[in-house]
Amino acid sequence: MFDAILAAVARSLEAASLPYMVIGGQALLVHGEPRLTKDIDITLGVDIDSLELVKEAALSAGLKILPEDDQAFVRDTHVLPTIEPSTGIRVDLIFSFTPYERQAIGRAVSVHIGGEDVMFASAEDVIIHKLFAGRPRDLEDVRSILIKKPEVDAGYIVRWLAQFDQAVPGGRFVQTFQQLRAACGKPRS
Repeated sequence: MFDAILAAVARSLEAASLPYMVIGGQALLVHGEPRLTKDIDITLGVDIDSLELVKEAALSAGLKILPEDDQAFVRDTHVLPTIEPSTGIRVDLIFSFTPYERQAIGRAVSVHIGGEDVMFASAEDVIIHKLFAGRPRDLEDVRSILIKKPEVDAGYIVRWLAQFDQAVPGGRFVQTFQQLRAACGKPRS
């Protein structure tokens, strides 16, 4: 059922010329150790000025928009929550604003699912997202990616994490990444 939803959403976003990448648990299925996930998170390569186009694409994919006042909700959260009505699976469409997000979307990898090419965040960008979230489960997800894909571009990851360390008070993203790499038997980068 996830495959069909991902394929429908990818088809609609592509038809609307909306760049995107699947992140979160669905991207982890591609790059790390599978785990139960109940939703789909998609970062869009547009900001909230493109809300109407995004809504049209969501509706075209068969999704139902959840907030009654979607403009206010998106303005406050930068997320358009939707649901696929027949399955109850939630699909969050996340608007992007930062150079990092735009670059990450450009690095997304294509995976053929349900007859469509679906763009997923690269392993490196899933690691960055997971480290930024920083929950214990996210850190375990990073370990699983590092074990499954030892060839990740650690230099790319460290460059972005160093910028986040400077931007977030008390940021220790690079240090956490280096510790996780060491625990997986990888040298510091």
